[in-house]
Amino acid sequence: MLKNFYEISINECRLKKASFSPGHGPLHGPQSPTSSVPQPTSQVLPPTSGRPLMPQAPQMAPPPSASGQPFMPQSPQMAPPPIGASSAMGTTAAAAAMGVPGSFSGLPHPPGGSGFQQPPGLAGPQGFQPQQGKASPQYLFILQSPLQTQVIEDDQTKRGGQVYATNLRGQVPPLVTTDFVVQDQGNASPRFIRCTTYCFPCTADLAKQCQVPLAAVIKPFAAVPKNETPLYTVDHGEAGPIRCNRCKAYMCPFMHFIDGGRRYQCGFCSCVNEVPAFYFQHLDHMGRRVDAYQRPELSLGSYEFVATLEYCKNKKPPNPPAFIFMIDVSYPNIKSGLVRLLCAELKSLLERLPREEGAGSSAVRVGFVTYNKILHFYNVKSTLAQPQMMVVSDVAEMFVPLLDGFLVNFQESRSVINNLLEQIPDMFTDTGESETVFAPVVQAGMEALKAADSSGKLFIFHSSIPTAEAPGKLKNRDDRKLINTEKEKTLFQPAKGVYEDLSKECVSNGCCVDLFLFPGQYIDVATMGSVAMHTGGSVYKYSNFQAQVDGDNFLRDIRKEVEKPVGFDATMRVRTSTGFRATDFFGAIYMSNTTDVEMAAVDCHKAVTVEFKHDDKLSDDAGALVQCALLYTSVGGQRRLRIHNLSLSCSSQLADLYKSCETDALVNFFAKSAYRAMVNQPLKAVREVLVHQTAHMLACYRKNCASPSAVSQLILPDAMKVLPVYMNSLMKSAALVGSADLSTDDRALQRLLVTGMGVEETQALFYPRLIPLHNLDVGSKAVPLAVRCSEERLSEGGVFLLENGLQMFLWLGQACPPEFIQSIFNVPSFAHLGADMTSIPELDNTLSKKLRSVIDHINQQRSHAMKLVVVKQKDRSEAPFRQHLVEDKGLHGGASYMDFLCYVHREIRQLLT
Repeated sequence: MLKNFYEISINECRLKKASFSPGHGPLHGPQSPTSSVPQPTSQVLPPTSGRPLMPQAPQMAPPPSASGQPFMPQSPQMAPPPIGASSAMGTTAAAAAMGVPGSFSGLPHPPGGSGFQQPPGLAGPQGFQPQQGKASPQYLFILQSPLQTQVIEDDQTKRGGQVYATNLRGQVPPLVTTDFVVQDQGNASPRFIRCTTYCFPCTADLAKQCQVPLAAVIKPFAAVPKNETPLYTVDHGEAGPIRCNRCKAYMCPFMHFIDGGRRYQCGFCSCVNEVPAFYFQHLDHMGRRVDAYQRPELSLGSYEFVATLEYCKNKKPPNPPAFIFMIDVSYPNIKSGLVRLLCAELKSLLERLPREEGAGSSAVRVGFVTYNKILHFYNVKSTLAQPQMMVVSDVAEMFVPLLDGFLVNFQESRSVINNLLEQIPDMFTDTGESETVFAPVVQAGMEALKAADSSGKLFIFHSSIPTAEAPGKLKNRDDRKLINTEKEKTLFQPAKGVYEDLSKECVSNGCCVDLFLFPGQYIDVATMGSVAMHTGGSVYKYSNFQAQVDGDNFLRDIRKEVEKPVGFDATMRVRTSTGFRATDFFGAIYMSNTTDVEMAAVDCHKAVTVEFKHDDKLSDDAGALVQCALLYTSVGGQRRLRIHNLSLSCSSQLADLYKSCETDALVNFFAKSAYRAMVNQPLKAVREVLVHQTAHMLACYRKNCASPSAVSQLILPDAMKVLPVYMNSLMKSAALVGSADLSTDDRALQRLLVTGMGVEETQALFYPRLIPLHNLDVGSKAVPLAVRCSEERLSEGGVFLLENGLQMFLWLGQACPPEFIQSIFNVPSFAHLGADMTSIPELDNTLSKKLRSVIDHINQQRSHAMKLVVVKQKDRSEAPFRQHLVEDKGLHGGASYMDFLCYVHREIRQLLT
């Protein structure tokens, strides 16, 4: 048994028999405790050191990079060591009584007895009051169950504000919730790549034994903070990027130069290649090129190459991309105020189109289409005094009626475009047309980009299910009778035929679809959103949109979507070293073969999750290497290759794998795999697979890695100690829980959104932040620390903000102080608050300003603008808020965290016996 590895051990929970099953669980409402319980402290071991990636060499004076900016790599230095094997979580008294270092078997004294003084008046969950001298198993279990919020706080305390250098192989990075600075020293930043484990098992048998998925979550266009160095661009001229002749891997720090620098051995396939004459350089006494630290591709984990014509379609340089704004002008969008609001916003938004770094203006061209049952194209050529409309009424055979004057440079045609945007709301103000088409709209935009020989984006603003006679006509298939049956999966399957072909055509022509939906009823998100998902686009939904109420939220979304960094007509390939390979891909992607990931566009929020499988043995010494190469067109029309490299450790000991796991990445993988499976399998079967895999991973750890202990103990590896709470939350998520109370469109939307999410987004979604605001420090710039996402933490006198990256609630307790209510809402007390509030007024006092700054700060961190919903305790609006308290029983189905932990414990015991 491993002597220096530590685990959490929790006393078996002997609760009242719960009717938990992966299909349903003990449901029907949350628990209703009268107060909270004290949180255990945690004790964590010092970090251990990792393995150096490469020998360190003195920093060389760097020459200017090809992009013109000086390349200044950081001098090599040792990275902050990774978090060590594990930590023990429990009370201080429990830690002192441990039989095994870093583990405990329960509280040495029961609550209420000697050694544990319960605070006066403190009641246990559901009003339970422990008797003197007796320990309630339920109470002990709550005290000792791993706390997700504590794990986040501990990591921020240890690693927050530090420099994370990437020069160690298999190094486990800080959590996505931790604030840290990345220094690239040979491996890609965790902002670009995160793995489910940073130590792969050496054999397929070991991988099968533990069932820990081997996967990487790759966000190739992730935003780089201003305090970190942006990616360098390398230009080798007409020669192009240097690649291995056999496996086609690109030059990177893992290539080993030999024969005095005249040849190099590929780190991925071991093929020996000749070094081109222009690239030759001598080696130093350690066998490294003397210019290694002057070349980004030899010293950094992430960088870009300028691509040659060989990487361009038809071997021609690409044209700059284009944005086409396609506005549904049917009656619902006119009545809601959307069309007028959007046209007014576009006048200023078009001034902020994305541009190349250092460019004076944007090269992105723009075009405009309005539609209902027919399509209207607009000629906005700069030489015109007034815009011209051209109507296409034959939507069965869609074509673009004009080329010259449709896609224009905004700066040149500003006056004509502004004139058009002023006229559109008035042109359709008296429309009575409520029927719409959709597939012909996408077809028209794609054909326009194709005719202009450009890649680009379609921004489509659509109001209702397309019922007009046209290709892609849809019917209402929202049959709630199918819920919890074998046919429930059909609700989430996109309609076959037209939309499948349309997605394929869009991807092949570099046409990305961003879809903004404004439905008043069912709109079939599963089908319409599939076009956006397969083309690398985004989907936004604003039910029952009203410009006065939802306008600000929508405008924040459209601004982010237009301005964010993006690459077009992208193809990604993931290469690996010998012994394993990429086998499966999850994301907002399209795949015409088994290796090339195609995306009409890829932005800073889109992530692709890649699963790996063994095809041979891996070596402890050589490790496992991963290279992600993304070929794309920049906003300036330049073809580029973005390269991300990562080296992982390998081990024949399962304990090494478990201590190198990252729970947040694991949850991302499980969520995407489950959401893919739900269109082919019954939801109950999907949930059962999640439970089984959770239990199997933890049972394998218990059997092979943990110290001997009583079978009545639940033992969790430190790196996975909060995995059960995330998995339980995933199983209770809207998409996976069968309930007629939930909108089919909302469930389908969550499935589509999660498919393209990165680790940071899924972490926030499956464990929302619950932030107490009643003791807000107006003098501090920091957001208050979150508490456990459970009703236990709420109090009648409290104010809490809950956010999960998609939704935001401000919960007000009934006994909330009147002065707080007065300062925030300008009304005397809780009783004077109105119903269905969706905003807080802008008042000129410090508390109001601080609260709004906290909300704005959180919104800036998220990819979607979150509409604030004010929730009053015991009000009818409280139900949507409570379904996000993921540690409690689900309102629509699903067990509490405590019940799920007990159920997993029983499953583990069955596997072990």
